[in-house]
Parts: sequence; structure tokens; C-alpha cells
Amino acid sequence: QVQLVESGGELVQAGGSLRLSCAASGSIFMFNAMGWYRQAPGKQRELVARITSGGNTNYADSVKGRFTISRDNAKNTVYLQMNSLIPDDTAVYYCQGRTYFTDYWGQGTQVTVSS
Repeated sequence: QVQLVESGGELVQAGGSLRLSCAASGSIFMFNAMGWYRQAPGKQRELVARITSGGNTNYADSVKGRFTISRDNAKNTVYLQMNSLIPDDTAVYYCQGRTYFTDYWGQGTQVTVSS
């Protein structure tokens, strides 16, 4: 059973930056794609960014130009670089790994952006 462990969330001021990490206990090549989702209080979980095994990426409109997803295959880790953070980015951020059969999720990491 592969586990995904997120880290890097913390309290930051608006305009600041954070880098989230998602470390897999096994090879990330098992995933067709890996993504970052977020869920704010009272809202549904939403896709923030996704990267395929081939390196193709896509982003939510709300984060385009501010967030960058990347992967380090040697470290079995996916990153989310978040710049120009705004209070609306406040949420629990979850890492997801997708295979043909199922999705794997991490436990989440809290990002809080103060105004």
C-alpha cells in the first residue's frame, strides 16, 4: 500500500510563498498523474494542479501564474510552489496519486494566508 505524506503547510502573510511537498512511500511511476487538491472550510475539495507521468501540467484558473507543480522522480516527491499567496488560498491541501484502478490520498497539510 503506497502512502502519500504532505508537508510544508504553515501560516504565511499575503504575498508570501510556500512550497508543499508530497512524498510517496513507493515509486511515483505507479501513478498516471499526481495532483494537489485543496479544501477550504465549508467548500468542496477542488483541484489546484496536476502533473502527469509524462510531465504535462494543468492548473485551476485561480492559481495560474502563481503556483507551479513539479516532480522529482528520483525522490518520489511532487512539489507545489505557491507564490503571491492570497487569503483565498487558505485551505487544507491534499496530495493525490491516480492509477488506473484507484486514487491515493495524503492526510493533508494546512495552509493559512493572513491578510
